[in-house]
Amino acid sequence: MHHHHLRRLFLLLLVFLSPSLILSLNKEGLYLLNAKLNFDDPNAVLSNWNPDDDTPCKWNGIVCDSSAAASVVSLDLSSSNLSGPFPTVLCRLENLAFISFYDNFINSTLPDDDLAKCQALEHLDLAQNYLTGSLPRRVAELTSLKYLDLTGNNFSGDIPASYGTFQKLEVLALVENLLEGTIPSFLANVSTLKMLNLSYNPFSPGRIPPELGNLTNLEVLWLTQTNLVGEIPDSLGRLSRLTDLDLAYNSLVGSIPSSLTLLKALFQLELYNNSLTGELPSGGWSNMTSLRRLDASTNELTGTIPAELCELPLESLNLYENNFHGELPDGIAVSPNLYELKLFRNQLSGKLPSNLGRNSALWWIDVSTNNFSGQIPENLCFNGALEELLMLENMFSGEIPATLGECRSLLRVRLGHNNFSGEVPAGFWGLPHVSLFELIGNSFTGGIAKTIARASNLSQLILSENKFSGTVPDEIGFLENLLEFSGNDNKFSGSLPGSMVNLGQLVKLDLHNNAFSGGFPNGIQSWKKLNELNLGNNYFSGEIPGGIGELSVLNYLDLSRNGFSGKIPVSLQNLKLNRLNLSYNHFNGHIPPDYAKEMYRDSFLGNSALCGDIEGLCNNKEIKSKGYIWFFRTLIVLAVLVLIFGVVWFYLKYKKFNDVKRTLDRSKWTLMSFHKLGFSESEILDALDEDNVIGTGASGKVYKVVLSSGEAVAVKKLWGRSKLSDESSDVERGNRKDDGFDAEVDTLGKIRHKNIVKLWCCCTTMESKLLVYEYMPNGSLGDLLHSKKSGLLDWPIRYKIAIDAAEGLSYLHHDCVPPIVHRDVKSNNILLDAEYGARVADFGLAKVVDAIGKGTKSMSVIAGSCGYIAPEYAYTLRVNEKSDIYSFGVVILELVTGKLPIDPEFGEKDLVKWVCSTLDQKSVLCVIDPKLDSCYKDEVCRVLNIGLLCTSPLPINRPSMRRVVKMMQEIGCRGLPKNVAKEGKLTPYYYEDGSDHGSVA
Repeated sequence: MHHHHLRRLFLLLLVFLSPSLILSLNKEGLYLLNAKLNFDDPNAVLSNWNPDDDTPCKWNGIVCDSSAAASVVSLDLSSSNLSGPFPTVLCRLENLAFISFYDNFINSTLPDDDLAKCQALEHLDLAQNYLTGSLPRRVAELTSLKYLDLTGNNFSGDIPASYGTFQKLEVLALVENLLEGTIPSFLANVSTLKMLNLSYNPFSPGRIPPELGNLTNLEVLWLTQTNLVGEIPDSLGRLSRLTDLDLAYNSLVGSIPSSLTLLKALFQLELYNNSLTGELPSGGWSNMTSLRRLDASTNELTGTIPAELCELPLESLNLYENNFHGELPDGIAVSPNLYELKLFRNQLSGKLPSNLGRNSALWWIDVSTNNFSGQIPENLCFNGALEELLMLENMFSGEIPATLGECRSLLRVRLGHNNFSGEVPAGFWGLPHVSLFELIGNSFTGGIAKTIARASNLSQLILSENKFSGTVPDEIGFLENLLEFSGNDNKFSGSLPGSMVNLGQLVKLDLHNNAFSGGFPNGIQSWKKLNELNLGNNYFSGEIPGGIGELSVLNYLDLSRNGFSGKIPVSLQNLKLNRLNLSYNHFNGHIPPDYAKEMYRDSFLGNSALCGDIEGLCNNKEIKSKGYIWFFRTLIVLAVLVLIFGVVWFYLKYKKFNDVKRTLDRSKWTLMSFHKLGFSESEILDALDEDNVIGTGASGKVYKVVLSSGEAVAVKKLWGRSKLSDESSDVERGNRKDDGFDAEVDTLGKIRHKNIVKLWCCCTTMESKLLVYEYMPNGSLGDLLHSKKSGLLDWPIRYKIAIDAAEGLSYLHHDCVPPIVHRDVKSNNILLDAEYGARVADFGLAKVVDAIGKGTKSMSVIAGSCGYIAPEYAYTLRVNEKSDIYSFGVVILELVTGKLPIDPEFGEKDLVKWVCSTLDQKSVLCVIDPKLDSCYKDEVCRVLNIGLLCTSPLPINRPSMRRVVKMMQEIGCRGLPKNVAKEGKLTPYYYEDGSDHGSVA
């Protein structure tokens, strides 16, 4: 650090001393060296900025003009990993016209007055940095400025009125900041504008200013997700040069105004995910001769698709998720440029145009969830470019055209739930690039062709609920990337080929309800990633190999209704099964002890020679008699023990009974409900038995209570004062606010959000306090993630948990009035329902944010859990929402790494420091949980980056929870809701129901 200051002092002296006395470097070079001092430069991109040079013209990022003075005219240091404040000394470069610090870590606020001195500036790009505060007001005084891009920062407040006075500005991009107020009408005064992009800002609800129709030079207008309401103004029809209009993710109503049909130069109209109503106008489309791409998806549009629209030379037509009906006009097949057709989730009917795909290189077609009928057009892949064929949930019939068997460009095929029949073309089985092949719910016949050996990229083969027959060919063992093979409810027969043990990536094998025979192939222990195995209702025989106990992540095992025999291998106890069904086979001997329990009774029915400590399962007299002899011998010993300890036991039970009776005196309980209840306090009190305890924490015990309705609830019984007195210091007890009870009730009693655990009611007496919550079957994220069951949490589930928890915290921070700081965000306080939906829980430390103090409160002690506490909290005791964001970042790192926040493996470091130091020295793969499939690497890395942002040492650099939610949604994940960037905007591709009606990322 001492040498750094000396170097800085030396270079500063160079700026003020005559260059001729010290160096040959000219004055502009000295100014740039001064600017260099502002930056932390870990990638050494400024290493060739050498004071020994005559001029800076050969320095990295610098461009000079051709004059004799060789004056600097451009500085471009995009994506250079630089951090530090904006260097105002640059404005001393008199001819500097171009500045770009795009995609760096420029922070602090922009110095407004200094920036106004850059009078030669024409282009200023500071997008994707960490700038804060208000937008620079005086930048409008730069009379030569044509391009201003401040996208992806943390600017807040209103757009300054001065932004209506730019003289030459052509591009204004303020995307993805924290701008407030409404979109101002004075922007219409900047008549030179060609592009205006204000997307992804939390503006107040407001209409599209009709005055924007005066911007006659405008070519691009993007107002995506800017909280727009009302109708689209007719005045936009005056924008005769408009090529791109994006009003997505708003709350616009009404129909598309007929005036827009006059925009002859319109290139792209995107109005998806609004609340627009009405019909697409049938007239006027013929005037839009330049229309190439139309996206009006995810609205409430009705009527038929206009024939005039389909007669245009369209490239992309996206009308999915609306209420269109009628047929798709034949004119759509004439377009020579059509590459994308997405109409899913409408009410369209009739046949697809027979020539669809013949005249254009069609890439993606998705007409799923409609009422289409007829056959698949033969020419869909006529030009050899088709990548995605998604036609599920319609009434299509007939056979798959043989021409599709030659379509080597295909990546995804989904034809499920239609009326297809006949045999699948042999070439269709062996398409080399297809990853998803789904034919579920049709009437296909024939068998799996040997050509499947060529489908080297296949990861999901879903043939369920058809009429396929024959044997599974040996060639299936060549599919080394296969994750799922579902062939249930068909007519397959024969043995499983031995080559199937080569499928080392297999996660799911479901072949139930067929006519398979034979036994397990040798070497099934190679299925290390197998999670679900269902061979039920076939004719399999032989013994279960002991190697099945080596399938460490197997969670679902169904071998019921077959002819398996022999003993059940004891190694089965190594597995953590959520479902086990070995019923109706020919097993004998004893059930492994871990499964010899009443709860598994149905798993072993129909095996007459199988015995265990479960009533009604054993009919073998010899084994029974041996059991009786053992029983009588044991009974003699027990009689002596009962005689000795009987009195003691009776006394303890009698004392406990009196204690419970005193605690559960109904007349002393007070019930406070926060929702309409379908139960009484009596049901709760009667079930507070030690057998129902499911957890014990610092604040009390938690019971699972099954109500008479069959619904389960969780009941937290807080420790009494005496217990706390024994375990807590006076200071700690003073800050518990009545054992955390009041804080939890005050907080949860007012909250209504799908990702916050629901507090049904509370019951209180002078001696005891109960909190009744909704029951979370999968427990806490921490318990599941850091246990042997962590294999259940694949990446789609972990991503869903992260985004659910983020939305819950965002609600607390941004939507509660006043806002709430949780103060104890950790994986153990994120509970999981049956579908792994996440709820934020345990508000015993929560604090309402003091609005006057701008979200900051000083606490007398540190609240939170070790490993999750933000660094500034430990030495300032100042609490605000940034502390929660840090803790949530640690949870993200847990999900990505699979490691605990504090672990002896880290030495003196915590998880955050371990991740950062590991990334500095090694590959990112060294921090990602090895249990996660490598196919999700890109998504995992992007979520990891969000975790690192949230755990930034400086609170100001941590994004708000609202922005965290937005960033998470933009990443998305296969198999779950996903937003994929498409030309600067977000388009939904994946849905929770598994019907990913869209393109692969």
